[in-house]
Amino acid sequence: MNIDFNLFMNDHVLRARQEIVEAGYTELKTPEEVDEALNKKGTTLVMINSVCGCAGGTARPVAAHALHYDKRPDQLVTVFAGQDKEATEKARSYFTGYPPSSPSFALLKDGKILKMVERHEIEGHEPAAVMQKLQQYFDEYCEEV
Repeated sequence: MNIDFNLFMNDHVLRARQEIVEAGYTELKTPEEVDEALNKKGTTLVMINSVCGCAGGTARPVAAHALHYDKRPDQLVTVFAGQDKEATEKARSYFTGYPPSSPSFALLKDGKILKMVERHEIEGHEPAAVMQKLQQYFDEYCEEV
């Protein structure tokens, strides 16, 4: 049986994109879109999406469920590592002091990095623990909804 790997991956990527957009995040696919979004006043949560298992099993569900909280960022955006490479590279240029990591979350305020939840803090961790960490950052830096 021949399985078209590219077709499989394209379907997987499409589902991963849809999942995060349906959660309320805006996809940024170009460096220009990244600059425009990350330079806005206020707090911004960037979800660096990927096709790995810890993205689908932990990071994307956390990205959706962490928002059901009293405080949350003003803006929710996402870039897709390995797919929208230039946009992801541009987003990572804002994450000074942190190595590339996907999946991950970056919390920024007025274009400046405040906190990161890196892959090593996602992979192998319970979704509830990752969500608690994000919500702690929301408590510290974000306004009530």
